[in-house]
Amino acid sequence: MYSLNALYASPVWRAQTHARHSKRERGILQAFKSKLLKKDIFGRVSLIHSEAGPLIRRDTRDAPVAVRWIARRLLAREACALAVLEELEGIPVLIRADESTLDRSYVDGVPMQEGRPGHIAYFHAAARVIRRMHRLGVVHNDLGKEPNFLLTADGRPAIIDFQLSWSARRRGPLFRILAREDIRHLLKHKRTYCPDRLTSREKTILDNPSMLSKLWMMTGKPIYLLITRRILGWQDREGAGDRKTE
Repeated sequence: MYSLNALYASPVWRAQTHARHSKRERGILQAFKSKLLKKDIFGRVSLIHSEAGPLIRRDTRDAPVAVRWIARRLLAREACALAVLEELEGIPVLIRADESTLDRSYVDGVPMQEGRPGHIAYFHAAARVIRRMHRLGVVHNDLGKEPNFLLTADGRPAIIDFQLSWSARRRGPLFRILAREDIRHLLKHKRTYCPDRLTSREKTILDNPSMLSKLWMMTGKPIYLLITRRILGWQDREGAGDRKTE
């Protein structure tokens, strides 16, 4: 797994980031308006309007001490994934990050469940984004949630919320299993919005979840639902913070 500390310790990364984002960061520092999108035990997510334009900020500094390390770990995962996927179309751009906060580009779009993409081109494009993401060594691990897919203003797909992602140096057996699950989750959404366009191969993938997925459904998901719905109060299509705005 890529290390956030190692990433930001790289002289090449620091130089590239400074050259690419220095003007924008100066604009961020002069932010004049923000909108709180979500606040929970892991901190807050805000839409920031600055002179450099809108951006999304994830801030873990308000998280309770007992869970702050989890919030920072999730933030670090997102930062690593976005750094690896830099300039990949359909993925937000990482602007800056430290151990407590992360700024990324704002994506002009609506969540999948609101946009309801009924055209096959959307799912073909989303599959291309996911395959390219996998080739770069990143699995998302949370694409079962419709709000993590956006329908942009020009009708294209975008993928957000990389807190549960995994950035791997080598694409071994576990990586391939998780990558297949990313694709299977996309196909579940395709079945919802374009059911008549599923191929025989895609139906086979849908009917055969991995053993890891079956194990999650039997053991991990009940605990996840208990925490997210009973403790955090999230609904079925909440949890990413900025989903309702983008």
